[in-house]
Amino acid sequence: MSRIGKKPIEIPTGVSVTIENNTVKVKGPKGELSQEIHALVKVEQVENQLIVSIKDEENHKEKALWGLFRSLVNNMILGVTEGFEKSLEINGVGYKSSMSGKNLILNVGFSHPVEFAIPEGIECKVEKNVITINGISKQMVGEVAANIRKVKKPEPYKGKGIKYTDEIIRRKAGKAAAKAAA
Repeated sequence: MSRIGKKPIEIPTGVSVTIENNTVKVKGPKGELSQEIHALVKVEQVENQLIVSIKDEENHKEKALWGLFRSLVNNMILGVTEGFEKSLEINGVGYKSSMSGKNLILNVGFSHPVEFAIPEGIECKVEKNVITINGISKQMVGEVAANIRKVKKPEPYKGKGIKYTDEIIRRKAGKAAAKAAA
């Protein structure tokens, strides 16, 4: 039995949920999200709770979908009430970023500045060497953060590049350290 899937989802005040034709729509103070639900999964609203269930609790595929769709619906409710945030940090001499309208300009050691278009529904703020990404969709926030990080991944010798603020870069010893050990 899925431990995550069987937990009911509390619907906070100010959030409305509509379920129709295998689609769950959540509307709250920050915006509106919708999610297609798999045919094997059933979502029901009982008073101020959402119950996610499946037909056969012994089927492994259904159990996996049970937990997945419970998490997706819960993230939608969290997104329209609180929102999601990811922070990226830029490390390196001369590395910097700035906003130009809806575009993020990254100067990260290339011969040219890299222009990154921020999609609709995502907010981006730049303060010194920290880029903060906000939005109501957890998937979009994570995807935008990953794509920005992909522009210049942190390298293992000096740690230069774009990394998540909570990410720890495993450092390698350079050539001089390898020679001294021999």
